[in-house]
Amino acid sequence: MNSTTALYTDHYELTMVQAAMGSGTAFRRSVFELFPRRLPEGRRYGVVAGVGRALDAVEQFRFDEATLDWLVDRKIVRDELAHWLAGYRFTGDIWGYPEGELYFPWSPLLRVEGSFAEACLLETVLLSIYNYDSAVASAASRMTLMAGDRPCIEMGSRRIQEAAAVAAARAAYIAGFTSSSNLEAGRSYGVPTAGTAAHSFTLLHDSEEDAFRAQLASLGDSTTLLVDTYDVEAAVRKGVELTGGRLGAIRLDSGDLAEQAFDIRDLLDELGATKTRIIVTSDLDEYQLAALRGAPVDGYGVGTSLVTGSGHPTCSFVYKLVARASSDAPDADLVPVEKKSANKATVGGRKFALRRLNERGVAEAEVIGVGEPPAGDQNDRPLLVPLVAAGAIVGREPLSAARERHAAARAELPRAARKMSAGDPVIPTIVLEEEA
Repeated sequence: MNSTTALYTDHYELTMVQAAMGSGTAFRRSVFELFPRRLPEGRRYGVVAGVGRALDAVEQFRFDEATLDWLVDRKIVRDELAHWLAGYRFTGDIWGYPEGELYFPWSPLLRVEGSFAEACLLETVLLSIYNYDSAVASAASRMTLMAGDRPCIEMGSRRIQEAAAVAAARAAYIAGFTSSSNLEAGRSYGVPTAGTAAHSFTLLHDSEEDAFRAQLASLGDSTTLLVDTYDVEAAVRKGVELTGGRLGAIRLDSGDLAEQAFDIRDLLDELGATKTRIIVTSDLDEYQLAALRGAPVDGYGVGTSLVTGSGHPTCSFVYKLVARASSDAPDADLVPVEKKSANKATVGGRKFALRRLNERGVAEAEVIGVGEPPAGDQNDRPLLVPLVAAGAIVGREPLSAARERHAAARAELPRAARKMSAGDPVIPTIVLEEEA
């Protein structure tokens, strides 16, 4: 793993800073914001994830000697810019939605304030983290919403790039998954890990009984046996027999999961294994989890759909300059700036946001103030918190805090948020334009 994140960026970030140094505008005070223009099609809410990883990336954004030599040798930067990059440290301020919070169209998820040069360079690495992590967390939230009290295990590592697999496990845990198969997620972020055996373990042995005996001898009666390598009913009977009815769980990984779950539950109860749980896997998504709610299933393992955002692998967040100083003077006024591009327009000015709640604590709107915080009452929640102050990271928190925040924020949503059918955002976004 690289010790610096400085090249997790696009070439043009450096060419812009170099050109701005030439025009004398590189160090003008600037405000960038990271936000979505819309939710992915059909989604009713989104989930913010990646904040902690982004803070680490900002802290590690350094141009060491080897990195600078590479940039200079390839004539990507000239000597003046290379000299400045050698001492690069982000010294500005960052405010943002805390991790686990929900977002809606135009939510100002990050507000980055500093010189143009300092803030411009962070665009790509921030977007790459937020777009992927939030896509996974948003999919995971829909899945755990459908699963209810039944635990979900993240099992997608073999379906995604290896570093992304770790990020996916982290994001899924924030949105309610109970554990992950990925050990690096456990080491790096403290995500609980779980895993027993695959079909290859059964096929390794001369018989299914031999495989079960070996697994039980190693992991104990509370383990989960994979029972669909050959004959499911025979495997369940053997697992119960070998444990004297104390088998922890069985896993189904193929076929009609709902129908099998009913049949296996009846069989387990008939055999006296009334406490043996049924875990199902096999390319599950939130729609299948919803369909399985009536089946006697005790837990789910989810992989491909989760780590690819369940059809929306990116949130299409953008990072745009929304205000800049009127001159190079340290006390120069900030001037709102905005794009007028067709279908890609932006709203100029520094943003603030709150979640408007009614008297019962149910979310009613995402309210965004331009230039000043929107007025709220005792029920409303301001959404932006300090993450970086004068270059110092101040927004780090335990992953458990993000997990708890997500559960609380999702509980505030109207009941329509539980619908899996495509629909509009469950609450409207109200943008209060700055008065002239």
